[in-house]
Amino acid sequence: MKFGVSTFLWVSPFDTHSFDLVHKVKEMGFDIIEVPVEDKDLVDWDALKKLTDELGLQVSISGAFGADRDISSEDPAIRANGLQYIEDSIKIAAKMGSPLFGGPLYSAVGKLRSISAEQKQIEFDWCVDNLKKACKTAEEYGITLGLEPLNRFESDMVNTVDQALEIVKAVDSPWLKIQLDTFHNNIEEKNIAASIRKVGKELLCHVQGNESDRGTPGTGNLAWDQIKEALEEIGYEGAIVIETFGAVSKEMAKATCIWRPLAESPDALASEGLAFYKKQFE
Repeated sequence: MKFGVSTFLWVSPFDTHSFDLVHKVKEMGFDIIEVPVEDKDLVDWDALKKLTDELGLQVSISGAFGADRDISSEDPAIRANGLQYIEDSIKIAAKMGSPLFGGPLYSAVGKLRSISAEQKQIEFDWCVDNLKKACKTAEEYGITLGLEPLNRFESDMVNTVDQALEIVKAVDSPWLKIQLDTFHNNIEEKNIAASIRKVGKELLCHVQGNESDRGTPGTGNLAWDQIKEALEEIGYEGAIVIETFGAVSKEMAKATCIWRPLAESPDALASEGLAFYKKQFE
């Protein structure tokens, strides 16, 4: 099992001036640094690739889906921009050697409404249509798309594994799979281990192993033994990554509803979380 951590823990947005984090993540003992594409033009991707290669650190690319990157929006211009963002991020993932690009591909984080069944179907169809287009680009670059369910307080579209599977089935492409974040799963699933088994080895492409309060893994109420057992049972061979938030921007705080520090410090959360991962999963 390989372990990673997201730069979200320390900084938002990640940019070329944040490259000291690459050294920090390597020195802590992580295998992977997960980099969200908040603004692609803020990062010298060639320089980042050179640095991570020199350090022997793998890269995972994740998404940051603001209101203007919503492929199921009523506004066709926003839908087009959302698709362009996914396609740009696929190309970045390929450049960086990331096997996947993941996140709530289907909508914007923080989009919360009560809408009719008819409107839900319209937005579902927009989402599926755009993901089919994105999968063609993903196939061209050899990148898996990881569709991540979010909890009900961050999205009104995909909260559960069953809803994610419905989209994956409708898109019907081997390049669209599912990534799970145990923080969200803890809120929405009846049983996280059962949900892992339902997704299965063929569709589970990535795991963000976050605690029940998004704090340090191993300090909350998640049934980690059951999670480990389920991952082993399906033969999961991907990574487990800490994705939580430290110095969040105002926009990120609003989207994720994080209003207080989640640990003594980002460094403590990362180092203690990695120690827990190694004890639990190795």
